[in-house]
Amino acid sequence: MATLGIDGTGQRLLRRLNPGPGGWQVGLATVATVGVALGLSALLIAVTGGSPTASTKALYQGSMATPAAWSTSLLYVAPLLLVAVGACVSARSGFFNIGQEGQVLIGALAGAWVALRLAVPGPLLLVLVLLASVLGAGVWAGLSALMYRFRGVNVVVSTMLMTFLAQQLISFAVNTPWLLQESRLGRGTLSPQSNPVPENARLVSLGEYPNLQLNGGLVLAVVVAVVLALVMARTRWGFRLKMVGLNPAAARHAGVRVGALGGIALAISGALAGLAGALLLTSPVSTNRLQPGMSLNIGWDGLLVALVARNNPLLSIPVAVLFGVLRAGGSFLAATGVPSFLVDVVKALLVLAFVAPPVVIGMLRRRRLADQPAAPTTPTTPTTPVAAVASSEPADQPAPATPAASVPGPRGTAPEPADPGDAGTAGTKDAMEGRLA
Repeated sequence: MATLGIDGTGQRLLRRLNPGPGGWQVGLATVATVGVALGLSALLIAVTGGSPTASTKALYQGSMATPAAWSTSLLYVAPLLLVAVGACVSARSGFFNIGQEGQVLIGALAGAWVALRLAVPGPLLLVLVLLASVLGAGVWAGLSALMYRFRGVNVVVSTMLMTFLAQQLISFAVNTPWLLQESRLGRGTLSPQSNPVPENARLVSLGEYPNLQLNGGLVLAVVVAVVLALVMARTRWGFRLKMVGLNPAAARHAGVRVGALGGIALAISGALAGLAGALLLTSPVSTNRLQPGMSLNIGWDGLLVALVARNNPLLSIPVAVLFGVLRAGGSFLAATGVPSFLVDVVKALLVLAFVAPPVVIGMLRRRRLADQPAAPTTPTTPTTPVAAVASSEPADQPAPATPAASVPGPRGTAPEPADPGDAGTAGTKDAMEGRLA
Protein backbone atom coordinates (compact mmCIF):
# COMPACT_ATOMS: atom_id res chain seq x y z
CA MET A 1 0.00 0.00 0.00
CA ALA A 2 1.49 3.29 -1.10
CA THR A 3 1.76 6.20 1.29
CA LEU A 4 0.01 9.31 0.05
CA GLY A 5 2.71 11.91 -0.34
CA ILE A 6 3.90 13.83 -3.34
CA ASP A 7 3.48 12.37 -6.78
CA GLY A 8 7.01 11.93 -8.11
CA THR A 9 6.13 12.69 -11.74
CA GLY A 10 4.27 15.86 -10.79
CA GLN A 11 7.12 17.07 -8.61
CA ARG A 12 9.67 16.57 -11.39
CA LEU A 13 7.46 18.38 -13.89
CA LEU A 14 6.97 21.21 -11.42
CA ARG A 15 10.72 21.63 -10.98
CA ARG A 16 11.29 21.65 -14.74
CA LEU A 17 8.49 24.11 -15.51
CA ASN A 18 9.18 26.39 -12.56
CA PRO A 19 12.97 26.61 -12.23
CA GLY A 20 12.97 29.93 -10.38
CA PRO A 21 13.75 33.53 -11.24
CA GLY A 22 15.96 34.05 -14.25
CA GLY A 23 16.29 37.84 -14.31
CA TRP A 24 16.79 39.78 -17.49
CA GLN A 25 18.06 36.72 -19.36
CA VAL A 26 14.67 35.00 -19.08
CA GLY A 27 12.90 38.21 -20.09
CA LEU A 28 14.97 38.71 -23.24
CA ALA A 29 14.73 35.04 -24.16
CA THR A 30 10.93 35.11 -23.71
CA VAL A 31 10.57 38.15 -25.97
CA ALA A 32 12.72 36.45 -28.60
CA THR A 33 10.83 33.15 -28.47
CA VAL A 34 7.45 34.91 -28.64
CA GLY A 35 8.64 36.70 -31.77
CA VAL A 36 9.76 33.40 -33.25
CA ALA A 37 6.40 31.82 -32.38
CA LEU A 38 4.47 34.62 -34.08
CA GLY A 39 6.75 34.37 -37.13
CA LEU A 40 6.16 30.62 -37.38
CA SER A 41 2.42 31.20 -37.05
CA ALA A 42 2.46 33.67 -39.94
CA LEU A 43 4.51 31.21 -41.99
CA LEU A 44 2.01 28.42 -41.36
CA ILE A 45 -0.88 30.64 -42.39
CA ALA A 46 0.95 31.59 -45.61
CA VAL A 47 1.76 27.94 -46.38
CA THR A 48 -1.90 26.91 -46.01
CA GLY A 49 -2.94 29.49 -48.58
CA GLY A 50 -4.08 32.28 -46.27
CA SER A 51 -2.93 35.81 -45.72
CA PRO A 52 -1.19 36.56 -42.40
CA THR A 53 -2.35 40.18 -42.52
CA ALA A 54 -5.99 39.27 -43.22
CA SER A 55 -5.90 36.57 -40.54
CA THR A 56 -4.56 38.98 -37.94
CA LYS A 57 -7.24 41.49 -38.86
CA ALA A 58 -9.97 38.86 -38.61
CA LEU A 59 -8.63 37.73 -35.25
CA TYR A 60 -8.74 41.30 -34.01
CA GLN A 61 -12.25 41.94 -35.33
CA GLY A 62 -13.63 38.81 -33.72
CA SER A 63 -12.14 39.42 -30.29
CA MET A 64 -11.35 43.09 -29.62
CA ALA A 65 -12.67 45.37 -32.36
CA THR A 66 -16.10 46.06 -30.83
CA PRO A 67 -17.67 45.91 -27.35
CA ALA A 68 -19.66 42.87 -28.46
CA ALA A 69 -16.42 41.12 -29.47
CA TRP A 70 -14.90 41.93 -26.09
CA SER A 71 -18.02 40.52 -24.42
CA THR A 72 -17.46 37.19 -26.18
CA SER A 73 -13.79 37.13 -25.25
CA LEU A 74 -14.54 37.81 -21.58
CA LEU A 75 -17.11 35.02 -21.53
CA TYR A 76 -14.29 32.56 -22.26
CA VAL A 77 -11.93 34.20 -19.78
CA ALA A 78 -13.98 33.20 -16.72
CA PRO A 79 -13.87 29.37 -17.09
CA LEU A 80 -10.27 29.48 -18.34
CA LEU A 81 -9.22 31.45 -15.27
CA LEU A 82 -10.96 29.08 -12.84
CA VAL A 83 -9.31 26.02 -14.36
CA ALA A 84 -5.92 27.76 -14.33
CA VAL A 85 -6.19 28.78 -10.68
CA GLY A 86 -7.10 25.23 -9.72
CA ALA A 87 -4.08 23.93 -11.63
CA CYS A 88 -1.89 26.42 -9.74
CA VAL A 89 -3.12 25.08 -6.39
CA SER A 90 -2.46 21.43 -7.24
CA ALA A 91 0.93 22.18 -8.81
CA ARG A 92 2.00 24.18 -5.76
CA SER A 93 1.50 21.05 -3.66
CA GLY A 94 3.51 18.85 -6.02
CA PHE A 95 0.56 17.10 -7.69
CA PHE A 96 0.27 17.64 -11.44
CA ASN A 97 -3.43 17.46 -12.32
CA ILE A 98 -4.12 17.14 -16.04
CA GLY A 99 -7.69 15.87 -15.82
CA GLN A 100 -9.41 19.26 -15.80
CA GLU A 101 -11.24 18.52 -19.05
CA GLY A 102 -13.12 15.64 -17.43
CA GLN A 103 -13.62 17.55 -14.19
CA VAL A 104 -15.26 20.38 -16.13
CA LEU A 105 -17.73 17.86 -17.58
CA ILE A 106 -18.46 16.30 -14.21
CA GLY A 107 -19.14 19.74 -12.75
CA ALA A 108 -21.55 20.51 -15.55
CA LEU A 109 -23.24 17.12 -15.08
CA ALA A 110 -23.79 17.67 -11.36
CA GLY A 111 -25.04 21.21 -11.94
CA ALA A 112 -27.45 20.13 -14.70
CA TRP A 113 -28.91 17.38 -12.53
CA VAL A 114 -29.62 19.81 -9.68
CA ALA A 115 -31.01 22.47 -12.02
CA LEU A 116 -33.39 20.07 -13.78
CA ARG A 117 -34.43 17.92 -10.81
CA LEU A 118 -34.93 20.42 -8.00
CA ALA A 119 -37.83 22.83 -8.12
CA VAL A 120 -36.33 25.68 -6.09
CA PRO A 121 -37.58 29.23 -6.64
CA GLY A 122 -35.44 32.32 -6.97
CA PRO A 123 -31.65 32.63 -7.12
CA LEU A 124 -31.26 29.85 -4.55
CA LEU A 125 -31.35 27.37 -7.41
CA LEU A 126 -28.30 29.02 -8.99
CA VAL A 127 -26.43 28.76 -5.68
CA LEU A 128 -27.30 25.07 -5.42
CA VAL A 129 -26.17 24.47 -9.00
CA LEU A 130 -22.78 26.08 -8.33
CA LEU A 131 -22.33 24.14 -5.07
CA ALA A 132 -23.27 20.85 -6.71
CA SER A 133 -20.75 21.44 -9.49
CA VAL A 134 -18.00 22.25 -6.99
CA LEU A 135 -18.71 19.20 -4.82
CA GLY A 136 -19.16 16.79 -7.72
CA ALA A 137 -15.93 17.70 -9.48
CA GLY A 138 -14.04 17.92 -6.18
CA VAL A 139 -15.04 14.37 -5.27
CA TRP A 140 -14.19 13.24 -8.78
CA ALA A 141 -10.66 14.65 -8.48
CA GLY A 142 -10.34 13.26 -4.97
CA LEU A 143 -10.74 9.75 -6.37
CA SER A 144 -7.31 10.11 -7.98
CA ALA A 145 -5.81 10.97 -4.59
CA LEU A 146 -7.45 7.89 -3.07
CA MET A 147 -6.15 5.67 -5.87
CA TYR A 148 -2.66 6.98 -5.25
CA ARG A 149 -3.04 6.48 -1.51
CA PHE A 150 -4.29 2.89 -1.55
CA ARG A 151 -3.05 1.48 -4.87
CA GLY A 152 -0.09 3.68 -5.77
CA VAL A 153 -1.63 4.83 -9.08
CA ASN A 154 0.23 7.78 -10.59
CA VAL A 155 -1.82 10.98 -10.27
CA VAL A 156 -0.91 12.24 -13.74
CA VAL A 157 -2.05 8.99 -15.33
CA SER A 158 -5.22 8.61 -13.26
CA THR A 159 -6.46 12.16 -13.79
CA MET A 160 -5.88 11.89 -17.52
CA LEU A 161 -7.63 8.52 -17.88
CA MET A 162 -10.59 9.63 -15.80
CA THR A 163 -11.23 12.33 -18.39
CA PHE A 164 -12.31 9.67 -20.88
CA LEU A 165 -14.52 8.08 -18.25
CA ALA A 166 -16.19 11.44 -17.64
CA GLN A 167 -16.89 11.83 -21.35
CA GLN A 168 -18.62 8.45 -21.41
CA LEU A 169 -20.71 9.35 -18.36
CA ILE A 170 -21.92 12.55 -20.03
CA SER A 171 -22.79 10.64 -23.19
CA PHE A 172 -24.74 8.07 -21.16
CA ALA A 173 -26.62 10.74 -19.20
CA VAL A 174 -27.82 12.71 -22.23
CA ASN A 175 -28.83 9.56 -24.12
CA THR A 176 -30.87 8.03 -21.29
CA PRO A 177 -34.52 9.21 -21.10
CA TRP A 178 -34.89 8.63 -17.35
CA LEU A 179 -31.69 10.52 -16.57
CA LEU A 180 -30.98 13.80 -18.39
CA GLN A 181 -32.05 13.36 -22.01
CA GLU A 182 -34.24 16.13 -23.34
CA SER A 183 -38.02 15.72 -23.31
CA ARG A 184 -39.77 14.62 -26.48
CA LEU A 185 -41.86 17.28 -28.20
CA GLY A 186 -44.34 15.73 -30.62
CA ARG A 187 -42.77 13.26 -33.02
CA GLY A 188 -39.43 14.98 -33.27
CA THR A 189 -36.20 13.09 -32.83
CA LEU A 190 -34.37 13.34 -29.56
CA SER A 191 -30.90 14.86 -29.54
CA PRO A 192 -28.09 13.81 -27.17
CA GLN A 193 -28.53 16.77 -24.86
CA SER A 194 -30.51 17.83 -21.82
CA ASN A 195 -33.31 20.32 -21.48
CA PRO A 196 -32.19 23.92 -20.96
CA VAL A 197 -31.65 24.91 -17.35
CA PRO A 198 -34.30 27.23 -15.87
CA GLU A 199 -33.91 30.97 -16.03
CA ASN A 200 -33.33 31.32 -12.29
CA ALA A 201 -30.38 28.93 -12.59
CA ARG A 202 -28.48 31.17 -15.03
CA LEU A 203 -25.88 33.82 -14.31
CA VAL A 204 -26.90 37.39 -14.98
CA SER A 205 -24.96 39.82 -17.17
CA LEU A 206 -24.38 43.53 -16.75
CA GLY A 207 -25.00 45.49 -19.95
CA GLU A 208 -26.92 44.87 -23.14
CA TYR A 209 -25.93 44.00 -26.68
CA PRO A 210 -24.26 45.58 -28.66
CA ASN A 211 -22.64 47.31 -25.69
CA LEU A 212 -20.11 45.64 -23.41
CA GLN A 213 -21.58 42.80 -21.34
CA LEU A 214 -19.92 41.53 -18.19
CA ASN A 215 -21.22 38.19 -17.01
CA GLY A 216 -21.35 37.38 -13.33
CA GLY A 217 -19.06 34.41 -13.92
CA LEU A 218 -16.14 36.73 -14.73
CA VAL A 219 -16.54 38.57 -11.43
CA LEU A 220 -16.70 35.25 -9.60
CA ALA A 221 -13.57 33.94 -11.33
CA VAL A 222 -11.52 37.07 -10.60
CA VAL A 223 -12.57 37.04 -6.94
CA VAL A 224 -11.61 33.38 -6.60
CA ALA A 225 -8.21 34.03 -8.22
CA VAL A 226 -7.41 36.97 -5.93
CA VAL A 227 -8.56 35.17 -2.77
CA LEU A 228 -6.56 32.03 -3.51
CA ALA A 229 -3.50 34.10 -4.39
CA LEU A 230 -3.69 35.79 -0.99
CA VAL A 231 -4.30 32.50 0.78
CA MET A 232 -1.30 30.82 -0.83
CA ALA A 233 0.96 33.81 -0.23
CA ARG A 234 -0.10 35.09 3.21
CA THR A 235 -1.49 32.20 5.23
CA ARG A 236 0.00 29.29 7.14
CA TRP A 237 -1.89 26.85 4.91
CA GLY A 238 -0.30 28.40 1.82
CA PHE A 239 3.16 28.18 3.38
CA ARG A 240 2.62 24.52 4.19
CA LEU A 241 1.39 23.92 0.66
CA LYS A 242 4.57 25.45 -0.75
CA MET A 243 6.70 23.49 1.70
CA VAL A 244 5.08 20.22 0.65
CA GLY A 245 5.67 20.99 -3.02
CA LEU A 246 9.32 21.93 -2.56
CA ASN A 247 10.42 19.25 -0.09
CA PRO A 248 7.84 16.75 1.19
CA ALA A 249 10.37 15.02 3.44
CA ALA A 250 11.20 18.25 5.26
CA ALA A 251 7.50 19.13 5.49
CA ARG A 252 6.73 15.73 7.01
CA HIS A 253 9.59 16.17 9.50
CA ALA A 254 8.13 19.57 10.46
CA GLY A 255 4.81 17.96 11.35
CA VAL A 256 2.85 18.70 8.16
CA ARG A 257 0.36 16.04 7.12
CA VAL A 258 1.68 15.71 3.61
CA GLY A 259 -0.86 13.16 2.39
CA ALA A 260 -3.92 15.05 3.59
CA LEU A 261 -2.64 18.39 2.31
CA GLY A 262 -1.84 17.00 -1.15
CA GLY A 263 -5.22 15.30 -1.42
CA ILE A 264 -7.02 18.49 -0.41
CA ALA A 265 -5.09 20.51 -3.00
CA LEU A 266 -6.01 18.03 -5.72
CA ALA A 267 -9.68 18.15 -4.67
CA ILE A 268 -9.64 21.97 -4.73
CA SER A 269 -8.19 21.87 -8.23
CA GLY A 270 -11.02 19.60 -9.38
CA ALA A 271 -13.63 21.71 -7.58
CA LEU A 272 -12.54 24.86 -9.41
CA ALA A 273 -12.63 23.00 -12.73
CA GLY A 274 -16.16 21.89 -11.84
CA LEU A 275 -17.09 25.51 -11.13
CA ALA A 276 -15.84 26.33 -14.62
CA GLY A 277 -18.20 23.64 -15.94
CA ALA A 278 -21.05 25.30 -14.06
CA LEU A 279 -20.20 28.62 -15.74
CA LEU A 280 -20.33 26.94 -19.14
CA LEU A 281 -23.77 25.59 -18.26
CA THR A 282 -25.27 28.77 -16.80
CA SER A 283 -23.66 31.56 -18.87
CA PRO A 284 -24.38 32.74 -22.44
CA VAL A 285 -21.16 31.13 -23.72
CA SER A 286 -23.15 27.92 -24.42
CA THR A 287 -26.72 26.82 -25.10
CA ASN A 288 -27.41 26.29 -21.37
CA ARG A 289 -27.82 22.57 -22.04
CA LEU A 290 -25.70 19.63 -20.96
CA GLN A 291 -24.00 18.27 -24.10
CA PRO A 292 -21.13 15.83 -24.65
CA GLY A 293 -18.87 18.43 -26.28
CA MET A 294 -19.79 21.41 -24.13
CA SER A 295 -16.38 21.58 -22.42
CA LEU A 296 -14.91 23.07 -25.63
CA ASN A 297 -11.37 22.07 -24.51
CA ILE A 298 -11.63 24.60 -21.68
CA GLY A 299 -9.86 22.14 -19.37
CA TRP A 300 -6.85 21.72 -21.64
CA ASP A 301 -6.58 25.45 -22.39
CA GLY A 302 -6.90 26.32 -18.70
CA LEU A 303 -3.98 24.02 -17.94
CA LEU A 304 -1.96 25.84 -20.61
CA VAL A 305 -2.87 29.15 -18.99
CA ALA A 306 -1.43 27.91 -15.69
CA LEU A 307 1.76 26.75 -17.40
CA VAL A 308 2.29 30.08 -19.13
CA ALA A 309 1.55 31.93 -15.86
CA ARG A 310 4.09 29.66 -14.08
CA ASN A 311 1.55 28.59 -11.47
CA ASN A 312 0.84 32.15 -10.34
CA PRO A 313 -2.91 32.82 -9.78
CA LEU A 314 -2.63 36.59 -10.27
CA LEU A 315 -0.54 36.23 -13.43
CA SER A 316 -3.16 33.79 -14.72
CA ILE A 317 -5.65 36.67 -15.11
CA PRO A 318 -3.92 38.45 -18.06
CA VAL A 319 -2.88 35.13 -19.59
CA ALA A 320 -6.51 33.96 -19.47
CA VAL A 321 -7.52 37.17 -21.25
CA LEU A 322 -4.97 36.40 -23.99
CA PHE A 323 -6.32 32.89 -24.45
CA GLY A 324 -9.90 34.16 -24.40
CA VAL A 325 -9.03 36.59 -27.19
CA LEU A 326 -7.50 33.80 -29.27
CA ARG A 327 -10.52 31.57 -28.69
CA ALA A 328 -13.09 34.25 -29.51
CA GLY A 329 -11.25 35.42 -32.62
CA GLY A 330 -10.60 31.93 -33.92
CA SER A 331 -14.12 31.60 -35.30
CA PHE A 332 -13.52 34.58 -37.61
CA LEU A 333 -10.55 32.96 -39.33
CA ALA A 334 -12.80 30.77 -41.45
CA ALA A 335 -13.89 33.91 -43.35
CA THR A 336 -10.31 34.42 -44.53
CA GLY A 337 -9.89 30.84 -45.74
CA VAL A 338 -7.68 29.81 -42.81
CA PRO A 339 -8.59 26.63 -40.91
CA SER A 340 -9.73 27.43 -37.39
CA PHE A 341 -7.53 24.69 -35.94
CA LEU A 342 -4.51 26.87 -36.66
CA VAL A 343 -5.54 28.84 -33.57
CA ASP A 344 -4.65 25.77 -31.52
CA VAL A 345 -1.27 25.67 -33.24
CA VAL A 346 -0.70 29.32 -32.39
CA LYS A 347 -1.63 28.68 -28.75
CA ALA A 348 0.76 25.73 -28.58
CA LEU A 349 3.59 27.82 -30.00
CA LEU A 350 2.91 30.61 -27.52
CA VAL A 351 2.93 28.13 -24.64
CA LEU A 352 6.31 26.82 -25.74
CA ALA A 353 7.57 30.39 -26.15
CA PHE A 354 6.68 31.28 -22.56
CA VAL A 355 7.63 27.99 -20.88
CA ALA A 356 10.84 27.04 -22.69
CA PRO A 357 13.13 30.05 -21.86
CA PRO A 358 13.30 29.63 -18.06
CA VAL A 359 13.76 25.88 -18.40
CA VAL A 360 16.57 26.17 -20.96
CA ILE A 361 18.33 28.98 -19.08
CA GLY A 362 18.09 27.04 -15.83
CA MET A 363 19.65 23.97 -17.49
CA LEU A 364 22.49 26.06 -18.94
CA ARG A 365 23.14 27.72 -15.59
CA ARG A 366 23.30 24.39 -13.78
CA ARG A 367 25.62 22.96 -16.43
CA ARG A 368 27.91 25.98 -16.21
CA LEU A 369 28.11 25.66 -12.45
CA ALA A 370 28.86 21.95 -12.74
CA ASP A 371 31.70 22.57 -15.22
CA GLN A 372 33.46 25.09 -12.97
CA PRO A 373 36.49 23.59 -11.15
CA ALA A 374 36.19 23.23 -7.42
CA ALA A 375 38.18 25.75 -5.36
CA PRO A 376 41.28 24.18 -3.68
CA THR A 377 41.04 23.83 0.04
CA THR A 378 44.10 24.69 2.17
CA PRO A 379 44.60 23.06 5.58
CA THR A 380 44.35 25.39 8.51
CA THR A 381 47.51 25.70 10.69
CA PRO A 382 47.52 26.79 14.31
CA THR A 383 48.73 30.37 14.80
CA THR A 384 49.89 29.84 18.40
CA PRO A 385 53.56 28.86 18.67
CA VAL A 386 54.33 25.47 20.09
CA ALA A 387 56.64 26.98 22.67
CA ALA A 388 53.85 29.19 23.98
CA VAL A 389 51.57 26.21 24.35
CA ALA A 390 54.26 24.28 26.16
CA SER A 391 55.02 27.19 28.50
CA SER A 392 51.40 27.67 29.41
CA GLU A 393 51.24 24.22 31.06
CA PRO A 394 52.15 23.89 34.75
CA ALA A 395 55.73 22.78 35.29
CA ASP A 396 54.92 20.23 37.95
CA GLN A 397 52.14 18.55 35.91
CA PRO A 398 53.16 14.99 35.06
CA ALA A 399 53.15 13.88 31.50
CA PRO A 400 50.12 11.80 30.48
CA ALA A 401 50.72 8.12 30.60
CA THR A 402 51.05 6.41 27.28
CA PRO A 403 48.73 3.43 26.85
CA ALA A 404 50.46 0.12 26.51
CA ALA A 405 48.87 -0.49 23.13
CA SER A 406 50.63 2.56 21.63
CA VAL A 407 54.13 1.46 22.58
CA PRO A 408 55.76 -0.12 19.56
CA GLY A 409 57.50 -3.44 20.03
CA PRO A 410 60.74 -4.58 18.53
CA ARG A 411 61.14 -4.31 14.78
CA GLY A 412 59.28 -7.09 13.02
CA THR A 413 57.03 -7.89 16.01
CA ALA A 414 53.50 -6.67 16.63
CA PRO A 415 52.72 -4.65 19.80
CA GLU A 416 51.04 -6.49 22.63
CA PRO A 417 47.33 -5.78 22.89
CA ALA A 418 46.23 -3.88 25.95
CA ASP A 419 43.93 -5.55 28.40
CA PRO A 420 40.74 -3.49 28.76
CA GLY A 421 40.33 -4.76 32.27
CA ASP A 422 43.68 -3.26 33.28
CA ALA A 423 42.65 0.17 32.05
CA GLY A 424 39.41 0.03 33.98
CA THR A 425 41.20 -1.18 37.10
CA ALA A 426 43.83 1.54 36.84
CA GLY A 427 41.19 4.23 36.44
CA THR A 428 39.27 2.97 39.45
CA LYS A 429 42.46 2.80 41.56
CA ASP A 430 43.43 6.41 40.69
CA ALA A 431 39.95 7.61 41.59
CA MET A 432 40.08 5.88 44.98
CA GLU A 433 43.53 7.30 45.73
CA GLY A 434 42.26 10.76 44.89
CA ARG A 435 39.34 10.45 47.30
CA LEU A 436 41.71 9.18 50.09
CA ALA A 437 44.08 12.09 49.52
